[in-house]
Amino acid sequence: MNRLQRALDALVERIDTPAPIVLVDVMQGNIDRIQGFADQRNLKVRPHVKTHKCVEIGRRQIEAGAVGITAGNVGEAEVFAAAGFDDIFLAYPIWAAGSKKPRIRRLAESARLRVGVDNVAAIEALADAMGDEPDRLQVVIEVDCGARRSGAPPEAAGDLALAARKRGLVPVGVFTYPGHGSSGPDARKRAAQDQEAALTTAVRSLADVGVTAEVVSAGSTPTLEFSTSSVITEIRPGEYVFGDLNNARLGACTDDQIALFVAGTVVSDWVPDQVILDVGTKALSREGSPEIGYGGIAGTKAVLAKLNEYHGFLPLPDGEFRPSVGSVVPVVPNHVCPVVLGFEELIVTDSTGTSLQRWSVDARGFLN
Repeated sequence: MNRLQRALDALVERIDTPAPIVLVDVMQGNIDRIQGFADQRNLKVRPHVKTHKCVEIGRRQIEAGAVGITAGNVGEAEVFAAAGFDDIFLAYPIWAAGSKKPRIRRLAESARLRVGVDNVAAIEALADAMGDEPDRLQVVIEVDCGARRSGAPPEAAGDLALAARKRGLVPVGVFTYPGHGSSGPDARKRAAQDQEAALTTAVRSLADVGVTAEVVSAGSTPTLEFSTSSVITEIRPGEYVFGDLNNARLGACTDDQIALFVAGTVVSDWVPDQVILDVGTKALSREGSPEIGYGGIAGTKAVLAKLNEYHGFLPLPDGEFRPSVGSVVPVVPNHVCPVVLGFEELIVTDSTGTSLQRWSVDARGFLN
């Protein structure tokens, strides 16, 4: 029997479905493995809390050796700052307007705060938000390395750093996101090479205007294995803590390193060769496609072929896995981050299923 199903069977009388189940021993193994990877290469780990949004997990990452955390928005940063995290990188081109102005000032007073910028207008807005203390805020210039999302051209990093310094902000380095490394197994290494080239150019651009790149920050989980260039000072993986099917397909994790699944119950079986689970888009999001499915049943080849809000459509392969009504099965998501966002708490156990804790998803709902 699959290890996830074994753990689930031991829990089934103590939980309601759908529920996100975390195998804490597997999760801790992921945390320790990546910390060890970084330590061997003299890299700092600054994990992205958008994946778990959970203070307890963030504390475990810090205890393992992480230097601080990465957040994706002001609300996430506020939740973790209130819990005592004092070194936070907001790796997003924040537009400091409205209530975000005083919120950013308060964050900069309670923690060492770094904020991503990729344009002069955002720099001006951040400086205005900081009032007469702009030097309390560090900024990190975001450059594009091929993902074509946010990020300035690498050669523009120096000019942006000078614009920040002119307004009294403190430019401390550069960062990028190699998101195009998720397009397939062969893309991971190429994206990491693009990342290295972009960061190298950006560091040189800062040096040309007299700014030292103290921070040279790389992401992501899919490209982590190849983010070992000497120019890089820190890595910002998020999904590594749990793993998921997308990362397993890419080769960024193994099936045995997947630490989170969603427990789902078979609630209907009237259609031949199909059952319905109580796991729909509310639990799994819409991540997936007809080609790869919308989540897989651990230990089998079965994948969810369609999702409604509360219904998961599970075709049954001939002669294989055939769960009956009332069966509880482990559904592994394609992308773990939006799954966590849908729940108020994580059900935490170990691979034996003998323990049970409930950890709050503390930053759930904090999207701005």
